[in-house]
Amino acid sequence: MESEIIIETRNLGKDYFDGDRVIHALRDVNIKIARGEMVAIMGPSGSGKSTLLYVIGLLHPPTAGEYIFKGQNILEFSKEEQAHFRNRELGFVFQSCDLLANSTVFENLELPLIYGETDRNVRRGKILRALERVGLSHRVDHWSNRLSGGERQRAAIARALVNNPSLILGDEPTGQLDQKNTDIVIEQLRNIARQGFTVVLVTHEDEIGRACDRIIKIRDGQVVSDGLEVMSVKTVSMPENPKPGVSIT
Repeated sequence: MESEIIIETRNLGKDYFDGDRVIHALRDVNIKIARGEMVAIMGPSGSGKSTLLYVIGLLHPPTAGEYIFKGQNILEFSKEEQAHFRNRELGFVFQSCDLLANSTVFENLELPLIYGETDRNVRRGKILRALERVGLSHRVDHWSNRLSGGERQRAAIARALVNNPSLILGDEPTGQLDQKNTDIVIEQLRNIARQGFTVVLVTHEDEIGRACDRIIKIRDGQVVSDGLEVMSVKTVSMPENPKPGVSIT
């Protein structure tokens, strides 16, 4: 059975301006990513891979092309509509985790729910389900600054999952972890993809790329190879209650 296409970009471009000089960070990027795929975006420093991730995450607006998400051209949304879409449909995991140090794990995961106006009476259940997905239910009331490095990153993944988004975006999510914790985090992300979430990671590590279903390679702002032809389409179970919705490095 053919998988549903979640993301499609059509001739996507992103330019930056440095005085009279134009920097073409992305040029004519055409990719498709399916539900339940775990995809690595790879390339040398300055290739535009993080720029592409940030455009997909609606953190940076493109300057050309189309970005289709579940059949909708997201670039036609207003800024407010894009912000609500980001909160509902997208989850982010960054290299530095970005957890609030003087807050509990619960409080960190509660923030996107508060922003999304989730009823207070259902927040704890959502938080516990997200933590259970990454094996951290027992840390729900711990201070985030007392977690190990691997636990902090897994808590950040849980925070990305708490709104039950369609897409998880990671920018070098294992960049500050040792090998043991890297293996744990990548396996957690693979499990998440098996549950029907789509996972897109920027990485420079070949080992992480090989752990993904597919590698998209970027150079000088353009896609130079796409492992689409070797992609194995998986049969996935949908997550509970699924919802319909810089520096250049």
